[in-house]
Amino acid sequence: MVLDKLKNNKNTLFSFEILPPLKGKSIQSIYDGIDPLIEFNPAFVNVTYHREEFVYKKREKGYLEKISIKKRPGTVGICAAIQNKYDLEAIPHLICGGFTKEETENALIDLNFLGINNVLALRGDPIKTEPHFIPEPGGNKYAVDLVKQIVELNHGKYMDENLEHASPTNFSIGVAGYPEKHFEAPNMKADIKRLKEKIDAGADYIVTQLFYDNQKFFKFVEICRKEGINVPIIPGIKPIENLRHISFLPKFFNIDLPTDLTDELDKCQTNEAVFEVGTAWAKQQSKELIEFGAPCIHYYTMGKSKAVKKIASQIF
Repeated sequence: MVLDKLKNNKNTLFSFEILPPLKGKSIQSIYDGIDPLIEFNPAFVNVTYHREEFVYKKREKGYLEKISIKKRPGTVGICAAIQNKYDLEAIPHLICGGFTKEETENALIDLNFLGINNVLALRGDPIKTEPHFIPEPGGNKYAVDLVKQIVELNHGKYMDENLEHASPTNFSIGVAGYPEKHFEAPNMKADIKRLKEKIDAGADYIVTQLFYDNQKFFKFVEICRKEGINVPIIPGIKPIENLRHISFLPKFFNIDLPTDLTDELDKCQTNEAVFEVGTAWAKQQSKELIEFGAPCIHYYTMGKSKAVKKIASQIF
């Protein structure tokens, strides 16, 4: 299990996150993203989950029909395939949005049967048609509620209270942390309070949102420790690889780029130039995080391994 690796390894571990392929694509696209990184002995691979979204189509007499579209299916199946092919811990993202508690329980049972005993418990983002996150009727409202449900299963407590001699699961639970705070939190203090609730509920470790200023991560860890959060905290790193990332990443993830980094990026006229600056920055981040004693460095690949491979080949 991931928690065992984090606790028992003296050196900083290497891990990364991938996206499920778009509908209609094969599993080979996943393997193509993983194969170049296997030589660095990853401790685990995270697989994101993208919830269903909806479109409305006009029908006769002006009626609107709500049609579900699922752009990236297959998280559970991908995790099973990864563990089978690489003998590597695969961690599916499990989200609140779009699922009832019963559906969540069924998904956890399937994961347990497949021998997938690690999950990352997230609230998830609102869909594009929602002004804010709206939980599914009968579903978990917050990540802490999802953590509690998983812990209940680990204790052999299922939703059907009439079950006798139910087998407990054995999930190791990760949760998200935000060195620059979650964009919906009014301040860092409130965000850390919510994070501690997840840890107190039974989460085993934290994986952070991506960031580009290590000082913010160091401060985040310091605050967590002062508030009694003593589980492993894994920093998340995303190399900036192209011109689009310069504006997209800060906006999409609600983060800041350090002035020194933007000064260098402003000089770049091509994707190749951005790639060199971005990988050099992420490499230096990684070195500092290892010196700090990070238990693991988690790289967000977005399905592309070139930048992470370049960094890992010089770090791990």
